[in-house]
Amino acid sequence: MDLQAPVYVAGHRGLVGSAIWRRLEAAGFTRLIGASSAELDLRDREATFAFLAEHKPAVVVDAAARVGGILANRDHPTEFLSDNLRIQVNLMDAALDVRTPRLLFLGSSCIYPKYAEQPIRESSLLTGELEPTNDAYAIAKIAGIMQVQAVRRQYGLRWISAMPTNLYGPNDNFDPATSHVLPALIRRFHEAKVAGADEVVLWGSGTPRREFLHVDDLADACLHLLEQYDAPEPINVGVGADVSIRELAELVARVVGYTGALSNDLSKPDGTPRKLLDVSKLLALGWKPSIDLEDGVAATYRWYVENHS
Repeated sequence: MDLQAPVYVAGHRGLVGSAIWRRLEAAGFTRLIGASSAELDLRDREATFAFLAEHKPAVVVDAAARVGGILANRDHPTEFLSDNLRIQVNLMDAALDVRTPRLLFLGSSCIYPKYAEQPIRESSLLTGELEPTNDAYAIAKIAGIMQVQAVRRQYGLRWISAMPTNLYGPNDNFDPATSHVLPALIRRFHEAKVAGADEVVLWGSGTPRREFLHVDDLADACLHLLEQYDAPEPINVGVGADVSIRELAELVARVVGYTGALSNDLSKPDGTPRKLLDVSKLLALGWKPSIDLEDGVAATYRWYVENHS
């Protein structure tokens, strides 16, 4: 890739976008383009077209999305569907209008069926029913994959899509009502430690298994894919190993230094029983993760204490 080429990172202040921005800077890219949501609302089609026409990026990384945890997705499916569809369609249509030669669309592992065979291969897409607590978000992301494939087929542009597993790291959302499970646990255990609470209540049964990837590893994988991958099929990005939510909670408690009891609130949803990605295609391209889960959680906890608590 040309280090002097203009590269637009949509969502560059979020968890994923900020990590990709850091990775591109470290690689020596000199013309990075970013705009906050206050500066550019990607749901505004006219504004999005004008922005892409002005900057004419050679590469677009679509890390912009409305995201949230299981309860946020369950309770606000309309917004998760509508906002994400508009963000994707506007951005990709605008990129097509200026014939951006290279685009990376970031989806989510929730695109796969709820009961997909584990580990989940890319070919499992559209082979079964989705998890109902986040099906609206999943449908939006599936539409993004289809748009990438349609543009490749019709216009021959080298656009690709990647499906990361559960992510965590600096700049994550730690809001107790809208965050994903790992940052939610970090905040809950930290507050329990500070308050001297005797018990922390976990949502759901604790038995579902999830795979967790540090966002800096994702950013490294994204650069690798931009350099090495060029195919219409989405490609999974993960670590190839998972833990139960109970095991994750015990790990976070250990990192935070919380020594109280753990219990479960069975009235809260579990979501998909297991979601482990088959990452053999990515590994075959010569990439592998480098951040151990416990080390990554410890670094994320330090970031949380320094920036939130």
